[in-house]
Amino acid sequence: MEHQKLCGLEPQAVFSYFEKLCSIPHGSGNTKQSSDYLVSFAKEHNIRYVQDELNNILLFGEGTCGYEDHAPVIIQGHMDMVCEKDADCPINMETDGLDIAHDGSYVYAKGTTLGGDDGIAVAYALALLADKSIPHPPLEVIITVDEETGMDGATGIDLSALKGRTMLNIDSEEEGIFTVSCAGGAKVTVSMPITRRAVYGPCVKLTVEGLQGGHSGVEIHKNRANANKVMGELLGRVQKLMPVCITKLEGGAKDNAIPRSCEVTFVALGMYIERINEITEQLQKEIREQFDEPNVVIRGDDVDALGGNALTSECSAKVIGLLNAAPNGVQSWSEDIEGLVQTSLNLGILKLDDALHLTWAVRSSVEKEKEELLNKLKELAAFYECACDIRGEYPAWEYKKDSKLRDTMVRVYTDMYGKAPEVVAIHAGLECGLLSEKLPGLDCVSIGPNMKDIHTSRERLEIASTKRTWEFLLEVLKAL
Repeated sequence: MEHQKLCGLEPQAVFSYFEKLCSIPHGSGNTKQSSDYLVSFAKEHNIRYVQDELNNILLFGEGTCGYEDHAPVIIQGHMDMVCEKDADCPINMETDGLDIAHDGSYVYAKGTTLGGDDGIAVAYALALLADKSIPHPPLEVIITVDEETGMDGATGIDLSALKGRTMLNIDSEEEGIFTVSCAGGAKVTVSMPITRRAVYGPCVKLTVEGLQGGHSGVEIHKNRANANKVMGELLGRVQKLMPVCITKLEGGAKDNAIPRSCEVTFVALGMYIERINEITEQLQKEIREQFDEPNVVIRGDDVDALGGNALTSECSAKVIGLLNAAPNGVQSWSEDIEGLVQTSLNLGILKLDDALHLTWAVRSSVEKEKEELLNKLKELAAFYECACDIRGEYPAWEYKKDSKLRDTMVRVYTDMYGKAPEVVAIHAGLECGLLSEKLPGLDCVSIGPNMKDIHTSRERLEIASTKRTWEFLLEVLKAL
């Protein structure tokens, strides 16, 4: 292949395909190019494929010598990635490929997310399909779109052509941990109508930045502050000094990523600018003490403008009230599995345009609790006279008591490494629940190589772990 930045890394085929995928923009909702690349791969290797209207891809590989008559095994992952980048990064993630590199231990992307979640699954699948010397049963590969924004691909995909009922989902981020159950969830947007008018007075910009962020399922319990909620608290304190008329308000970019920054501009209806600095300094001190956020920066700056097209002070007060009333974070813990978050929500996106929009990722492994939390958001919306839109609901993936696949994988792993893997349930959402509904009797386990700080620009994929996971995958396929 023409791309050589990962040349020499093992397994060569896996990293070669991963690098090619990284050269193609593939954020959620922007997967046509990636989908077409997978079609071209299938044609090049004479592999039967299906590409649907959503850009989901099914690839069908024949069993290799001696495995032709074995039951098919499904390999599953998603082609879309979360697009986050540093403020000074020049890459346009809608049109540009990633600037990937490695330091000998990890692969990363300069200034952006890497998309190891879940490009590595696609790379593994392509490397398997391309190499006819690898012993494996017939393969049915499912590559979905828009997993990161509500699992729309898995919801809409037609799997009637599949015969397999054994599935390896490659969408986990810790080697040696086998995921066998996950939470269900939904995406909720509450929209408040606003009233604007011309307002004159000194303008102030408040900024919250430098937070850790992270994955709202995997890291929701890690005592990380949510920039949108911090901004709500900051605005509430400023409002006690004087009325404000908000002109701009924006925080977070993805419902399932804990927001790292938030920014608001408002017209100050009072001369208390010096006091605002006192408030920002005090709140910054409190956030650093209460959360694992040593690098948080909260500041107020004068804006070189005198007034603007702003929300009325009454409407601004209502916005601030909603922000502070908005629930966020862990809501309950599992009584059955120690340390497992049972129900949570993440206020991931805050946006002001022709209305104020608050968007949450809601998760729960208990259907009743998920419904109760959705109803709570509906009631909050009704109280503040807002619209409430719920979409992308997906079911929990329930634990399968008897699993031949799980038993086989545990045995193979133990034989290879001299220790048993950890079998877990997780709070993050996976497509396994939706796909299980479409494939009755599906036996599924989720695995993956070590990745750090996914959904942030600090995301890294461990090279050695990628190789070990590949070798384990090959042994599992040989054993099936």
